[in-house]
Amino acid sequence: MNTVALILMIVGALNWLLVGLFQFNLVAWIFGAGTIMARIIYSIVGLAAIWGIAMLFQRNVRHAAVSTVED
Repeated sequence: MNTVALILMIVGALNWLLVGLFQFNLVAWIFGAGTIMARIIYSIVGLAAIWGIAMLFQRNVRHAAVSTVED
């Protein structure tokens, strides 16, 4: 699940790069702007980002636990 979430976050970030540099939204181009399918894609990428935030905190908790044991 972590790998899938990471891939989705990368895809979302690359889409934002295209929007920022070229004003080209790949998701809207493929699925149509404002369509239900585009909204589903955006929602899935957003959920992946939430999962990524959780992964970040899990990593910090594990790292802190390891640091405490090593000290």
